[in-house]
Amino acid sequence: MDAEKMVPIESPRLLVRRLRDADRDALVAYHNDPEVARYQTWEGMTEAEGRAFIATYKLKPFDLPGHWGAYAVELKRTGELIGDLAFRLDRDSTRQGEIGFTFARAHQGHGFATEAVIALLDRAFVLFDLHRVVAVTDCKNRRCIALLERLGLRREAHFVENVWFKGKWGDEYLYALLRREWGGGRLTKIEKQS
Repeated sequence: MDAEKMVPIESPRLLVRRLRDADRDALVAYHNDPEVARYQTWEGMTEAEGRAFIATYKLKPFDLPGHWGAYAVELKRTGELIGDLAFRLDRDSTRQGEIGFTFARAHQGHGFATEAVIALLDRAFVLFDLHRVVAVTDCKNRRCIALLERLGLRREAHFVENVWFKGKWGDEYLYALLRREWGGGRLTKIEKQS
């Protein structure tokens, strides 16, 4: 398997690629937005943390089971970093993966996250011969829930007070999708509509 083919991924409006040092300011800015951080495990990000985050992920191999990879989402029209995607192969079963995503508030509600996640899933299912992908979200994160359900992920679990989160116990949903349910080629369908 040539895991280096994970990125770049192009979609009609976006480029999913490795993080670059030049992404730091934009990354730190949206990570420090309280609305963006609301359902994340972090509260914000200093410039030093942003530099360390990029240093960690810009060269990290994509296929280390149990380890997250983070990928920049760039708006092709402007070259601007508008968010990031996360992906990891399961530590015990490398035919299973998990996804996550974070987008700057100014770029939410425009279909960018949907387009980026479709691109990521199209590539990951094929490249890693995945059988199943999961995503976990806070039960109050309505936008994330809507996106996952719009893409056909099925809610399989409701974890009640399973995570200590920002000073209190929180609930999470687990969503999942099998490769045969995905059908593949969704990115191609979006490109034809553009």
